[in-house]
Amino acid sequence: GIDTKSVPRWNVHDQFSMVLQDTWVFRGTVRENIAYSKPGVTDEQIVAACKAVGLHHYIMSLPDGYDTVLDDKTSLSQGQKQLLTIARAILSDSRIMILDEATSSVDTRTELSIQTAMDNLMRGRTSFIIAHRLSTIRNADLILCMKDGDIVEQGRHEELLKKQGFYANLYNSQFEETVA
Repeated sequence: GIDTKSVPRWNVHDQFSMVLQDTWVFRGTVRENIAYSKPGVTDEQIVAACKAVGLHHYIMSLPDGYDTVLDDKTSLSQGQKQLLTIARAILSDSRIMILDEATSSVDTRTELSIQTAMDNLMRGRTSFIIAHRLSTIRNADLILCMKDGDIVEQGRHEELLKKQGFYANLYNSQFEETVA
């Protein structure tokens, strides 16, 4: 009921957080990288966000823990970078989350960790998930299945599988063995 033209741009931006396929970290400490989107955040909040995504144990194994400087000497795997990005989004505490191919560049084992972290992140928020790996959207309240830019099916995962339509074909194709 509020015209968005009357809402300041910073206020609109504060309503959204994004976790994208392409992660980024900057030269700075682990703490600075995680707290990037939330000035004034406490160490306790940073640790809680990292525990929520399963990154705390790894960070504590680094030479200086949360004070370790991320540079070319300290390498993070793609999955760890993704978890760092999700911890950053948890700290932002935005009402709307956009997750764009958040697990596309990681292995299956890391995907499970990221999926658990994303489940924590999305709890109590409106979330838009863009995914080709359909395992990342199985728990969604509503799945919109698109083909050639058009919505061709919608529903919950179980409902869409029962329809045996486009979504079910996509989902089942993930498990087909390739013949060499």
